Amino acid sequence: MAFTVLGITAGRKDSNSEILLKEALLACQEQGAEVIMINLRDYHIEECSGCTACTHGMSAGKNVGCTLSKKDDKEAIMNVMLNVDAIIASAPTYDLMPTATFSKFMHRNLAYESAFLEFIGAIEHRDRVAGLIAVGGSTRSWQSMALESMQATCFTNDFRVVDMYLATRVPAPKQCLLHDDMIERAHKMGENIMKSLNTPVAEREWLGDEGMGWCPHCHSNALILGELQWDGLLFPVECQVCGAGGNLEKTEEGKWKFVIQEDGLSRDRTDTEGRAEHVKEIMHTQGGFYTEENLTTVKEKFVKYKELKFPTIEIN
Repeated sequence: MAFTVLGITAGRKDSNSEILLKEALLACQEQGAEVIMINLRDYHIEECSGCTACTHGMSAGKNVGCTLSKKDDKEAIMNVMLNVDAIIASAPTYDLMPTATFSKFMHRNLAYESAFLEFIGAIEHRDRVAGLIAVGGSTRSWQSMALESMQATCFTNDFRVVDMYLATRVPAPKQCLLHDDMIERAHKMGENIMKSLNTPVAEREWLGDEGMGWCPHCHSNALILGELQWDGLLFPVECQVCGAGGNLEKTEEGKWKFVIQEDGLSRDRTDTEGRAEHVKEIMHTQGGFYTEENLTTVKEKFVKYKELKFPTIEIN
């Protein structure tokens, strides 16, 4: 059976992000994969309105879908995306993060939460994998949250990230074509995606650059000081992306490394069970809000802000 790989880019047409994505997809195609590619700039995607209809429906065990599904192209794309075996996403970096075009599209994934849709029988289970490419004109210093932000958008649909590549110092259109190593690395990503797909699910592992990032679990390069969580759990240090908890330890060579503690993956955002803990938090926090007493208090206090007006910007 041939695997299907979807390429998603949010960059300029015929420029760095698209070129590197095409090279990665070419490697997949050479190994027999069915390849599909979209540039998000060709589609109309509304931003999430924050209506919470989808999460309210999930809390009740109902698939209510997205309230914007008839207003843009998101659902048509998701009908394909949820039925592929892998995605490779490539996006330019703006102000340390991936372009808003990419983020806006991926932030709408919550209404299509795959674990929930599988649970109610709306879609079949798939063990999906992903590769991520972030492209920018500077070094990691000015792209420090690009891959990490892209990683975070893969949780909702259970895309296991097996490779990531940060293409640096290519600010001009098509400039990556002056760097054969970049083209080779993009091709390697496609090969890694196919290698992962041809590996039994239980044996799949990280195939990107060895030792990449601080986190030995998801390979992100971002750590934060832990804070008390909603149910009292506290990790000294957390991975900003996957939520792994642990602490920093100094190696014999005098370097620092992040060591995940024994229960440090209990809130693993890349795992369905770990994300289920967040669902419990939502139910506890959101459910605790909808009491008659709370709603009455909010209604009374909101009068002040409903009537409060400030000058705005008028555009003719």
